[in-house]
Amino acid sequence: MAERGRARRRVESAAVLQVRGLHVYYGQSHALQGVDLTLERGVHAVVGRNGMGKTTLCNAIMGLLPVARGSIRFQGGDITGLAPYKVSSMGVGYTPQGRRLWPSLSVEEHLRLAETGGAWSIDRIYQTFPRLAERRRNGAGQLSGGEQQMLAISRALLRDPELLVLDEPTEGLAPVIVDQVEKLLAELAAERDVSILLIEQNIAVATSISDDVAIMVNGRISRVMPASELAADRALQERLLGVGRHSHEDVEISGAPAVDVAAPPPVEKVAPSTSGGLTGGEAAAPTEPVQPNEQALVYVPPTRWSSAAWKADEGTRRENADRERDRSVRPFDAKPEPLFREPRAPVSSATESFVYVAGTFDTKSAELQYIRDLVVDHGLRVRTVDLSTSGKPSSADVPPHEVAAWHPRGAGGVFTGDRGASVRAMAEAFERWMRRQGGVAGIISAAGSGGTSLVTPAMRNLPVGVPKVMISTVASGDVARYVGSSDIMMMYSVTDVQGLNRISRRVLANGANALAGMVRDAAREAVSKRSLDDDKPGLALTMFGVTTAGVQQIVALLEDRYDCMVFHATGTGGRSMEKLADSGMLAAAVDLTTTEVCDMMMGGVFPADEDRFGAFIRTRIPWV
Repeated sequence: MAERGRARRRVESAAVLQVRGLHVYYGQSHALQGVDLTLERGVHAVVGRNGMGKTTLCNAIMGLLPVARGSIRFQGGDITGLAPYKVSSMGVGYTPQGRRLWPSLSVEEHLRLAETGGAWSIDRIYQTFPRLAERRRNGAGQLSGGEQQMLAISRALLRDPELLVLDEPTEGLAPVIVDQVEKLLAELAAERDVSILLIEQNIAVATSISDDVAIMVNGRISRVMPASELAADRALQERLLGVGRHSHEDVEISGAPAVDVAAPPPVEKVAPSTSGGLTGGEAAAPTEPVQPNEQALVYVPPTRWSSAAWKADEGTRRENADRERDRSVRPFDAKPEPLFREPRAPVSSATESFVYVAGTFDTKSAELQYIRDLVVDHGLRVRTVDLSTSGKPSSADVPPHEVAAWHPRGAGGVFTGDRGASVRAMAEAFERWMRRQGGVAGIISAAGSGGTSLVTPAMRNLPVGVPKVMISTVASGDVARYVGSSDIMMMYSVTDVQGLNRISRRVLANGANALAGMVRDAAREAVSKRSLDDDKPGLALTMFGVTTAGVQQIVALLEDRYDCMVFHATGTGGRSMEKLADSGMLAAAVDLTTTEVCDMMMGGVFPADEDRFGAFIRTRIPWV
């Protein structure tokens, strides 16, 4: 372990941590919106109000949350999508918010569980944290808040990390204890043995030990600045972070007269200044008396949606400073701004339409990325979904563990080590995952027999009409088990889906272009609202052999009022009809032909399945 640590420390050229274009969602909520962050060496702090995405950033770095897009690199290596234990074993220590200790275990037991034999030993921990040595026999539940934080940091240090991620280490601690933790972190930073990413709301702590500070607003890094500059600028802290505001305090802002707050917030009355706040020491007096009722200013403190203050250019604010000095009002937030302002560049959300490129990226990455690039060339949004069960790192937009989490037994029910069982479980998880995705414009995959079994169950569950293309080595044989009653387009791959050559490129391109054409045509049809018989309610009829004449007469009678769809009652035809009913595309059904039901009961050639009438029962549509 010590050798591993020394080997890591030889890599001095690469930044310790690089986050690029990081996007994270909670369901349909876009939590991180393109975060960019670089930590070279030393201590880097990230500050911001509650709900800005700071803890989400920590969890994404540690692999505790799936990353929709973007990359996370540690010491030059990509750790995006890795399991948390792998991130930790590579040299990233983590102290979560709330400390997460076992109350029943003693200090000594906590440290023994975390010890790895690296540069940080238990003896060194006791030397660094003498208080823990005194309480080594006490349970974690018997420790004070500060002692618990020391124990949590010690546990992370015993992993011999190159990077220590601390999520609000001073949260909920008394001021005296905060000073102790601050001193401790300053000592760790001074040793330069470990780099620190500090997530903190306490501006004094963040600016006292860090080299620079990143300010997080609405899931983005709005700016990065030297810690000393932020510490010295009280007005900037108030404007960007909303700190230090109390109803009984006078806030002095450079370049503006002092303001007495004579009424409870949010209404502030403006009074003449007698503090000599103007440049040159001249007293600032208003040219005419201030009428409180007429000059009262409603002060709107920055909210998580406020943007004017932090978007304003520094140079523009300096140019406006002279004009603001002549006004007996605060130089910021003079009037309420809209709760939301549309960003210049639209940010993709989970509700937008995507084409999904799904498959096993551990073995078919080149082919699937080739398909993805072709679809993107058509101007369509694409999300790649990795369904591999090997446990290897994934470069896809949706990594395997995010899909596997949708299995009834969780990811543990998928990654079992048994390939056959893992493939079946991943297929079930992907089917459940796809059901929850909104705005599916289309789906395409390329695979052999195993990958086809992984993807097609989810394809079959999508509504009829959603473009579905499966490029497969099994498409030249019996595809009934893969297609079922859905409208999946099966394409034979000719060569095995293993590497790119002039044949495979042509076949894959045909499939990708075909899907793109379907998606774009559907989009054009939706925009133009073109309809032929779409205004008529859908009516399904079953026909087989001797019932042909009867069905034709019914169609002739009803085709003016209904969009009549005739299904061949051969088992599959009945299932196709029921799938349309489940998809909400039928208003009624005339099930005139029951041949496939008889075949099921008596052992015929074209049997239905046990759910032959299930769709009509579930949807409660009229059925004859």
